[in-house]
Amino acid sequence: MKTLAIALIIGVKFGLPLLFLRFPFAAGWANFVLDSIDGDILLPLGLSDAVYQPIDKAADWVSYVFMVVAARKWPIYKAAIALFVLRSVGQALFFVTGNELVFFLFPNFLEPLFLAYATIRVFRRDAAAAFYAHHRVVVWLIVVLYKMQDEWVTHVSNVDRSELIRGLLR
Repeated sequence: MKTLAIALIIGVKFGLPLLFLRFPFAAGWANFVLDSIDGDILLPLGLSDAVYQPIDKAADWVSYVFMVVAARKWPIYKAAIALFVLRSVGQALFFVTGNELVFFLFPNFLEPLFLAYATIRVFRRDAAAAFYAHHRVVVWLIVVLYKMQDEWVTHVSNVDRSELIRGLLR
């Protein structure tokens, strides 16, 4: 039963990005949540960290590919391509070196930018491009500040976010 649960979760991790093309907001946020909690589920189910990490990073890369494809008609498309290349270099270096520091040096700005623009599209519909153009500096400031702290916590200080949150709530 544990093997089936592990396989199902991994299958969803690789399959969910396909839905970015039709449902960028819902699928993007669902992918974000799944990627945030999958380790807390898969590792207790018995998947070793040595197996989990490459699977997680490969699934992340697949999601980046579909983010770029989904954003092909958005004003963030050129930035999405550049951010995809930046993170892909980090992904490749991680697979070669196994050093998580590369994720801090080659941060994943693509995902929060994709989620921000997908969210703007939901709430601003026809005016999304104009809204983004007007608030671009604020959007990028939020994306960069959020992601740099996230990369630091996750890949440099290696703090377990669940434990961090529990500690803050005590």
